[in-house]
Amino acid sequence: MRIIIANHIDPAIRDRKDLRAWTQRALWGAHDGDLLVLCAPPDPGFLKYATALTGTDPNRLQVVVPPPGRFGGRLLDPQMLTHPETLKQVRAHLADLGGDKIVEEIWALWPSASVARFAMALGLTEKLPGAGFLAQGGGELVNNKAVFRMLAAAAGVPVAHGTVVRDPAEATATTLSLLQNAGAVVVKQAHNGAGVGNELLVADPSLATGHAGARHLHHLNHTNPSDVSEEVAAYWRERWAWASAQGRFPVVLEEFVPDARTIYCEQHLTDTGTQPTEQGELAYTSRRMSHESVPLRDLPPVVEKQLLEGSARLARTYQAVGYRGRISTDAIVRPDGQVLYTEVNAQISGSWHIYEVFAHRIVRATQAPHRTVTESHVPPHWMVPDGAAFHRALADLGLGYNRATRTGVIVSMPIVDHPTGAGGAQFTFSTVHDSPAGHAAIWHALEDRFAPTPRAAARPAERRHG
Repeated sequence: MRIIIANHIDPAIRDRKDLRAWTQRALWGAHDGDLLVLCAPPDPGFLKYATALTGTDPNRLQVVVPPPGRFGGRLLDPQMLTHPETLKQVRAHLADLGGDKIVEEIWALWPSASVARFAMALGLTEKLPGAGFLAQGGGELVNNKAVFRMLAAAAGVPVAHGTVVRDPAEATATTLSLLQNAGAVVVKQAHNGAGVGNELLVADPSLATGHAGARHLHHLNHTNPSDVSEEVAAYWRERWAWASAQGRFPVVLEEFVPDARTIYCEQHLTDTGTQPTEQGELAYTSRRMSHESVPLRDLPPVVEKQLLEGSARLARTYQAVGYRGRISTDAIVRPDGQVLYTEVNAQISGSWHIYEVFAHRIVRATQAPHRTVTESHVPPHWMVPDGAAFHRALADLGLGYNRATRTGVIVSMPIVDHPTGAGGAQFTFSTVHDSPAGHAAIWHALEDRFAPTPRAAARPAERRHG
């Protein structure tokens, strides 16, 4: 059996507010007899739904909910993993199951030092891959986008032209240099995801594109070099605190590559080697992440070769540093076919359940006839009042996942009310389809049900820059 820790990035690195729903995707990885540590009790409906699809017996899962700690149970307080009450509950469950010798692995969504402390407190350090590295704060290192550029250089893989900066003056000089060769610069926070921590700094208005993976956008209004210089300096006086997380981390600046396609290759790193697990594609609409698809089948051979070779070099480098577990090596494909790497996520990424559980375990996507799994964020203009309404729509429309046809919709996480009480519920779901037309048919049926005024521009159709 495994002990599964449904945590996320440590709040000391990045404050994510309420992660109760998102971290319950750990349930997709649970097998009979596993013990799960969750920040809050699992949603009963989602537990029943997910285990019905995976074939896991929910009655054979053990759940431990630590004390709420500093965050009121909205996310797992790292300090609560070693709280006496948490350890007492875990030890009691292990005793009932036959003792700690039955633990095969401690498996966490986020590689936190707190997980290493948890393993040590239980005398199970050897069951946590890379425990010594994690105990020294290695999880922050291998998930830092600035560190990525250093390790990518060491691995000899190509990255977008740019560098790492550490103060506003350096950022101003680097931005001006990059703008000489490009009409836009991507500003990246060291820690963030899905484009939320990226800003597109644009001098050429034609590059303010929805394809860019940058939630934020800033236009430079002047064309005179002296005016641009002052405007860029003013931009950094205003935005340095945001970009550097109040000066805690360096900032990445990269030349923007227009019309690029974003792909990734995930790898599994162990003590004995590295192994690719899946390839996929990410997409953005209006600079917001809208969907991703697996498996990735349409790459030209020359592009796939670059992706696999560069991903393998990165995997070996991260393994040599000391990290063990899953990594996602993200890249863009330039219009000329060159692959440039943009970041590595050394964690159980948001792609894991899509390929490992949905595509491989439930759908068997590579078996004939082939299937594709496309995970989407509910568009902001859809008005989904609650989970019951969405599941009812799937039943009414005949769109729930069908094991016989291996098509339909899989809901990826519990659907909870919008935290502000305004707008519809926000969540992710996967469409399993046999063709683009099959995906479009499902999408349009749901949009007709939940969009007061359908917006074609919001349908997933655009690729993104990573």
